[in-house]
Amino acid sequence: MTALRPEREDVYGERPYGSYDGAPSAGPRPNHRGGRRSDPPTAPMPVIGGPGPGPAEGPGSPADGETMALRRIATPGSEGPGRPSDASSAAAPPAPAPGGRAARRKAAKRRGGRHGGHHEPAPAPAAAPPSGRPLSRVEARRQARQRKPGPAVLASRAVGEVFITTGVLMLLFVTYQLWWTNVRAHAQAGSEAHQLQDDWASGKRNPGVFEAGQGFAILHIPRLDVVAPIAEGVSNKKVLDKGMVGHYGEAPLKTAMPDARTGNFGLAAHRNTHGEPFRYINRLTRGDAVVVETQDTYFVYKVTSTLPVTPPSNTAVLNPVPTGSGFTAPGRYITLTTCTPEFTSKYRLIVWGKMVEERPRSKGKPDALIE
Repeated sequence: MTALRPEREDVYGERPYGSYDGAPSAGPRPNHRGGRRSDPPTAPMPVIGGPGPGPAEGPGSPADGETMALRRIATPGSEGPGRPSDASSAAAPPAPAPGGRAARRKAAKRRGGRHGGHHEPAPAPAAAPPSGRPLSRVEARRQARQRKPGPAVLASRAVGEVFITTGVLMLLFVTYQLWWTNVRAHAQAGSEAHQLQDDWASGKRNPGVFEAGQGFAILHIPRLDVVAPIAEGVSNKKVLDKGMVGHYGEAPLKTAMPDARTGNFGLAAHRNTHGEPFRYINRLTRGDAVVVETQDTYFVYKVTSTLPVTPPSNTAVLNPVPTGSGFTAPGRYITLTTCTPEFTSKYRLIVWGKMVEERPRSKGKPDALIE
C-alpha cells in the first residue's frame, strides 16, 4: 500500500495538497472499476489573474507526467489572504456512494441522471415579456395587430349575421303564415257566424241578393268538425283570408244558391293558413253529410264523388251539371273546391255532393247535425 505523500505548502501560499475546501483529503479516490487507488498529488495550477506567476515547473517537478486539471479563472479580489476562494464557497461534490457500481448508478439516477447531471428548465417563450415588465411600443403594436381581426374574419362575420337575420325573418314569416293567420281568421269567422245567428234571431236579414263579402249562411261538415260562415264572392282579401267560405256568385263563375230548384252551389275556401276550413276535405267519403244553414232552412247534401287533382282552369266542375262528377241530369248539387297539394296552389281538389234533404229551421236541426 502506497503511503500518502507529506503535505507541502502551495507555491502561491494557498491550501496544501490533498485538501478540498480547507479539509483534509478523504483518502484514496475510487477508480472507474469500483476499486480504489492512490493518486499522487498534482502540482497546483496557476491562478489566472492572481498575484503573479509562480516558479516554473520543469521535469522532475511533482506535476510532471500527471494529468492536468481544468484551470479555474479567478475573479479579481476573490482570493487572497483572509478571503475564501470560489472552490471553498461552492457546494462540495457528492461523495461516491459505497457498495460498488450498482450502488453508484442508483445514487446517480436519484441525483438526476447516470452521470449525476441535472436537467435545465426549458427557457420561457421569447414572445412573452417578463413578469411585471411593461411592453415596449413595438411589442404593444404587434399585439394590437394580432388582436385586430383581418378582412376575412370581418367578411365571414358579416355573412353570418346576414344568414342569421334572414333565418330569423323566415322563421317569423312562417310563424305568421301557419299560426297567426289562423288565429286571426278563426276570430273573424267566429265573429261573423255569431253575428249571422243574432241577425237571424232578430229578423234583420232576409233571403235575397247579397253584396260581395257579405255573409248569408253557415257551412257544417260534421265529419271534419267544420263550422264556417259562407259569404258572397271568392275574393281573398274580403272573404277567404278572413277564414270564411266563399260562394261563386259573380260572373263568369256564377253558380246557383242553395234554395234554387236546380243548379250547382259552388264554394271555395283555403286549405292551408287563414283558418284553413277546407284543409281535410280530401278525407270526405261517399255518404258524408254537408249541411248549409240559412236564415230559414237547413239544406243537407251527401258526398257522391271527388276529383283529387285538376288544373285551376277546369271551370267545368262548376257547371249546373258538373263535368266529371258523374251526374248526368240537372239537379241540386254542391261543389267544394280548394288548392292541392297542401301549401301550394298548383292544382285544385274537388268534392261533389247531392242534396238529400231541405228542412225548415222551425222543425229543428237535421239528423246530420244531431248525430
